[in-house]
Amino acid sequence: MAASDSEPRLRERPLSPHLQIYRWQAQMASSILHRATGVILAIGALAFVYGLMALAGGAQRWTAFAECLGSPLGRVLMAGFSWALAYHLINGIRHLLQDGGLGFAIPDFVRNSWISIVGSVVLAALGWVVVLSHWGQA
Repeated sequence: MAASDSEPRLRERPLSPHLQIYRWQAQMASSILHRATGVILAIGALAFVYGLMALAGGAQRWTAFAECLGSPLGRVLMAGFSWALAYHLINGIRHLLQDGGLGFAIPDFVRNSWISIVGSVVLAALGWVVVLSHWGQA
């Protein structure tokens, strides 16, 4: 047995394509955003539960929680959460339609990806306009 036979051989494996090879496209962004907004919604659900616990904890705890949400950072986080909710909803509907066999042609896929992205911004903005006008702050 030769010395080279006892040494482990390194397998030459092909590398999978990744973000450095592909150029950014709407379909790629929509896929990444769908996963990211799912994580954001899970974290937001924990914040919602914390808010419910603060509400059950009495006026002092609820006031502290409400002040936190009313701060500039709290408003930015709430706006981000509402956009994530709108995006995940619209893109989830797109996925349901694709599960039904619709929208697989590349032009349809690109168009529907843009609809998810732009539509979520519009839906979240409309939601905030309604909420702020109801509270008398718009």
